[in-house]
Amino acid sequence: MTEMLPIVLVPGLICSPRIWAPLVPALWRHGPVTIANHVRDDSMAAIARRILQEAPPRFALSGHSMGGYIAFEIMRQAPERVAKLALLNTQARPDTPEATARRSSMVARAQGGGYRTVVDEFWANFVHPSRSGDAGLQQIVHDMADDVGVDAFLRQQNAIMTRPDSRPTLTAIRCPTLVFTCDTDNTVPPKLSQEMADGIAGSRLVVLENCGHLPQLERAEATAHALVEWLSG
Repeated sequence: MTEMLPIVLVPGLICSPRIWAPLVPALWRHGPVTIANHVRDDSMAAIARRILQEAPPRFALSGHSMGGYIAFEIMRQAPERVAKLALLNTQARPDTPEATARRSSMVARAQGGGYRTVVDEFWANFVHPSRSGDAGLQQIVHDMADDVGVDAFLRQQNAIMTRPDSRPTLTAIRCPTLVFTCDTDNTVPPKLSQEMADGIAGSRLVVLENCGHLPQLERAEATAHALVEWLSG
């Protein structure tokens, strides 16, 4: 049997532990699972430091979307503590000026009482087109946004807008790495996952078909399978 490693899962923007809930039963068989709290600080450096303070001494790390940005920061601060790395639906690039402008607009509207409208804008690009009318899935997204709350959303957006470029540090990643994306991710295009996989020596790229930006909820069984293979490798 392979080594039982503690597993730290990091959610994305406006996502709470609910995003990982469908996968926990499968992952739990391979080691104790912790879902990191990423809502208390407003910079990647501070978020990563706090997660490291609360994490086991050595662990497998999986970050989804914003959680991937945090994972890169964890790798910069304490690479020796990460035994395995999984990067789901994320990218190594910093924000473009256009993306920062969109985020700034969302921040202003959320501060002005339009948080739910902002969440609906995320929903429009979050899932595969075939799931756009899935009221149950949309409710989970709204529930997660409520879990996070407006104040934490503002902190998260600041952290994302000011995050560093992680491309120069890809070659420094030495642990077994899974790069996972979906063919219809309209939030973080799959080509950006290919870029990460090309930069991380020995990494494995998995592209899940017929899925958008939320594979843990949209195609939980296939996503769990990929992560179990990563943990077992």
